[in-house]
Amino acid sequence: MLARVLMASLALALAACAPAPPLRGTGDLGLVIERATGQVTLIETTGRSAYATVKGLGDLSHASVVYSRDGRYAYVFGRDGGLTKLDMLRARIAARVVQAGNSIGGAISQDGRVIAVANYVPGGVRLFDADTLAPLADIPARFDGGARRAKVVGIADAPGERFVFSLFEAGEIWLVDAKDPRHPRVTRFEGVGREPYDGLITPDGRYYVAGLFGEDGLALLDLWHPEAGVRRILDRYGRGEQRLPVYKMPHLRGWAVAGDLAVLPAVGHHEVLLVDKRDWTEVARIAVHGQPVFAIAQPGGRRVWVNFAFPDNDTVQVIDLPSRRIVATLKPGRAVLHMEFTPRGDQVWISARDDNTVSVYDPESFALLARLKVDHPSGIFLSARAFATGF
Repeated sequence: MLARVLMASLALALAACAPAPPLRGTGDLGLVIERATGQVTLIETTGRSAYATVKGLGDLSHASVVYSRDGRYAYVFGRDGGLTKLDMLRARIAARVVQAGNSIGGAISQDGRVIAVANYVPGGVRLFDADTLAPLADIPARFDGGARRAKVVGIADAPGERFVFSLFEAGEIWLVDAKDPRHPRVTRFEGVGREPYDGLITPDGRYYVAGLFGEDGLALLDLWHPEAGVRRILDRYGRGEQRLPVYKMPHLRGWAVAGDLAVLPAVGHHEVLLVDKRDWTEVARIAVHGQPVFAIAQPGGRRVWVNFAFPDNDTVQVIDLPSRRIVATLKPGRAVLHMEFTPRGDQVWISARDDNTVSVYDPESFALLARLKVDHPSGIFLSARAFATGF
């Protein structure tokens, strides 16, 4: 008995001496996808450092992330259909399911209770409980009289516990009311244009815009008045111009909104389009270094940062919107894939896949603040996304 008491006392003493895990909030955390290793690097922006890696997330060759409403949990959508719930504070996997054969992204509901996953194979959307990852509903993306299933792209959360997404082969946009996530209600909008390849939602949650790969133009759905249907905007913006081969699909999700202007990448052109958000008409276009992939607004809205597809993907350009001039051209490394600003705009993090680096810049002076070694980095996702619509 005495021996057991002594052993218990020793164990308590050793536990008291063991270093406690660092206390931290979630507000300055984030993660970097390592697309070739099936793992993520966890980062913190105050010290501009990496604090952990987490393995076992499957195929991350095209991965995206959303956050729980408190920023503690990241939901990672892998290309292999994996849905992984990651605990950012404990740096470990909290839950994981492989829910499809090929997945392209996902979203979290306004109240944080439901995760929606967009799938290529089988084409459709599946809903899961955000706490347990238990399945709630399956929404097959059937078209052509139900005979075919389309790839689902451009999924976003919308106010009112809704999700909105596009069907690539079908040329449709679907709006899903998930207030009762076990019995979601679907509204279909057909004939929106050829091959919608990505979609975005405005920061105020009012408009959903789908880019069209099969033709020059975009499709716009007013979520305040969905009964009005989908209308075309920027129709034939490339008229009279020869379209270039597209080496990488542009992304609309990181689009730039600054005041009344929206800045969008032009598919197959070395240009970004400036659009008046009040009536969705083209205001101007700006020639850039290559085919834009992301056009992202710096917090404050004055500047837009643009990266490019191969073979110009070692470059980032910065556009000053009032003058509509390029004010900086940076070379962060080979194969720049993603950029992410801290919420108040004091840093921009940029991944360079082929140099295995993530660089942190001062967006005002363009000075290099830090450079981290990360294995084949791609997407950078900060926990501040938890507090924004459409991310």
